[in-house]
Amino acid sequence: MADNNKHKPIRVGVVGVGRGRSFMRAAAETGMELVAICDTWEERLRPEGKALGVSTYVDYQAFLEHDMDAVVLANYFHEHAPFAVEALNAGKHVMSETAACHTLGEGVALARAVERSGKIYMFAENYPYTAYNQEMRRLYQNGHVGEFKYGEGEYVHPDPPEVKLGRSCGRNHWRNWIPSTYYCTHSIAPVMYITDTRPVKVNGFVIPYDFGDMTKTLHMNRADIAGVIICRMDNDAVMKSLHGALRGHGNYVRIHGNKGVMENCRNGDKHRLRVWKEPWEKRKGEPVETVYRPDFPVHHDRATQAGHGGGDFFTSYHFAEAIRTGEQPYLDVYRGIDMSIAGIQAWRSAISDSAPMEVPDFRDESIRKKYERDDWSPDPTRKKPGQPPSSILGEIEPSDGAKALAKKVWASRGYFGE
Repeated sequence: MADNNKHKPIRVGVVGVGRGRSFMRAAAETGMELVAICDTWEERLRPEGKALGVSTYVDYQAFLEHDMDAVVLANYFHEHAPFAVEALNAGKHVMSETAACHTLGEGVALARAVERSGKIYMFAENYPYTAYNQEMRRLYQNGHVGEFKYGEGEYVHPDPPEVKLGRSCGRNHWRNWIPSTYYCTHSIAPVMYITDTRPVKVNGFVIPYDFGDMTKTLHMNRADIAGVIICRMDNDAVMKSLHGALRGHGNYVRIHGNKGVMENCRNGDKHRLRVWKEPWEKRKGEPVETVYRPDFPVHHDRATQAGHGGGDFFTSYHFAEAIRTGEQPYLDVYRGIDMSIAGIQAWRSAISDSAPMEVPDFRDESIRKKYERDDWSPDPTRKKPGQPPSSILGEIEPSDGAKALAKKVWASRGYFGE
């Protein structure tokens, strides 16, 4: 049900003071009022709460009892679904960072919890909301390049080991063991958003751990370098998702229709959009190639000041609008689950010689029943027979050099655990 007072601030609490900072900054810009923050790292939590003038909680259950309307989950990648279910059950709207769920069973529980609660669920995948991706959606929806046939999404993000260690304190921090196919939503989401399609089947491939690459051997990460997912979409189009720590930092999206192609540029200003029509197919007077830098369709000034190419503003903006109208956002729980379990199923595929795996549609309760007990996970804390490794090569032990560097970097961040 819509909020009857559209001018009343939406009182929101944020879980996670690291990544959560961007949501804290975006709150006032989108008509939300930050009232509480929650984190188990007390040394960081208390100063942040004091600086922001908000209540602080170490205990999540106590946090949920705070007088607020909505919760933003910026906690660890593999812990979002259980936290979201608890918040929904407590009567809170939820915006969740990626991934929506870490297992298929969690995806089932999350879909049911959203339906049962009647509350808004927003999947905070920010890459669809760059200016060029929003413009490609507009062009595609207007039929400019015809029917979607093939697409590519890339999220390539290499860093030196010191930087990676600085954001992954602790041997079993999720960034140190998550398989290479799991962190796939930044590359899959823009293509789904532009074309209104979903993956129905995936084949997963990985570029194995490189023992000659110091960004791997001096890091505590035990997973592979990168993942490639080939997706069969529900309109029979094919999409390639590439994501990981290969050299060549960048985010790229390409959409081939049966009347043209569009993509963001790989050279120079990468926020420019390139649209191509074949000479024999374009309208008279229409250029074969058009290259331009699109503006955001709305709130350009505020979006350009936000992180992740403006995406951090638009996720908060659409979350607030959904709460006010009572209508689920475009990036609803089902699309969030689709994007997230594509990476899980791709890992199943990769360790099965890249055999095709279905991406079940959890909009359908009869399908959900099949997966409600599926707890297949490489999480070191969930180890039991039948659970998968983090690398295609099996279990990898970090080098002595990686452990020594990690200890030094983690101490500089105020973390003294293992």
